[in-house]
Amino acid sequence: MKSVDDIKQALEILSIPEKAEFFPKFFKTGKGEYGEGDVFIGVTVPDQRSVAKEFYNKISLGELGELLPSKIHEHRLTALLILVHQFEKTKDKIKQKEIIDFYLKHTKYINNWDLVDTSCYKILGRYCFENQDSKLLEKLSDSKNMWEMRMAIVGTMHHIKKEQFELTKTFALKNLKHPHDLMHKANGWLLREMGKINEKELLDFLNLHYKEITRTCLRYAIEKLEEEVRQNYLNGKI
Repeated sequence: MKSVDDIKQALEILSIPEKAEFFPKFFKTGKGEYGEGDVFIGVTVPDQRSVAKEFYNKISLGELGELLPSKIHEHRLTALLILVHQFEKTKDKIKQKEIIDFYLKHTKYINNWDLVDTSCYKILGRYCFENQDSKLLEKLSDSKNMWEMRMAIVGTMHHIKKEQFELTKTFALKNLKHPHDLMHKANGWLLREMGKINEKELLDFLNLHYKEITRTCLRYAIEKLEEEVRQNYLNGKI
């Protein structure tokens, strides 16, 4: 599979030893951490985007199926960046569905927050919005796997950009009791994005639920609000 080998070689050439040493700490790859066992060769995201742009129209889904399971993080992220390009460049509904099916079949390899956040809303979120069918995201939101649950909430980013907020709010409430901080950061981030487009929607949601949501989620959600309003939420004065 020459395209796969060419991509790996291109990434190897772009690898930076200092980054390869730093990334495992940043992405928490130590024993018991959320990225345990992940391997990095030290390629920056802009460089991976350049490689993805060069190869997206030269590689098949079958070949991507060889690249995505790699133990090397940059191989997986580049494969997902390629997949985003392929999805965005086609208007063929059959091809789009093939990409969706491929993505869902390989979720076990989309196993860190950057892999999820870079790909899911541009593929799954857009597909669900354009087909006015939220079932794919709803199924992921019910998963026991944290990364799939994160795909669901982050997948609603496309809906937020189109000023549809109900799915985001539904998933945020569903995640209230999740044990991992990464989920609460995702919830807060998406609520904040909702507020940037429609502050009233965010305030109405917070007024009902801010005492239930975690401190992490709340801090992320209110980050762009006026300081006095932020402090009122943080101090329970609403």
